Amino acid sequence: MSNQLRQRGQQWLEGLLHLSGLPASVNVTETDDSQADRPSYWLTIDETQLTPKQIQTLIGSDGSALDAIQYLANSILNLGQEQEQQAAYTIELDGYRLRRQAELRTLADHAAQQVRETGQEFEIKSLSSAERRQIHTFLEECEDLETYSRGQEPDRRLVVRRRF
Repeated sequence: MSNQLRQRGQQWLEGLLHLSGLPASVNVTETDDSQADRPSYWLTIDETQLTPKQIQTLIGSDGSALDAIQYLANSILNLGQEQEQQAAYTIELDGYRLRRQAELRTLADHAAQQVRETGQEFEIKSLSSAERRQIHTFLEECEDLETYSRGQEPDRRLVVRRRF
């Protein structure tokens, strides 16, 4: 089954790129996420045939285009599928996701440090829902801290505070 899920993701993304007139192939790697309830794959767009302008367009402002493509991939590829035929897909291009993940880890560490030093809650603005989820996950391991989201989209914020 995992090979079928892997191929389905690769074919969908390559088809989207082809329809967009972009000469890029897609490499697929399965991630080892033992906490996930379904298989997880990174679909990495090979940027070697793309121009810097095409790469920037696919990533978008603050990753917005890449996030939108990833949202479409997960929605379309899992729509109407039984639970065992669903997978989580992460779209990567030019190392953007890895760089952003490192930035989010640094931000989470900074927020945790600030809360511990001041005792005051720390609010993080301007994150996508996926980025908020990543910071929630990063800080899960901190027994003295808790995280939650506050506000409504598009002004939803992540809050870090001491656990009571």
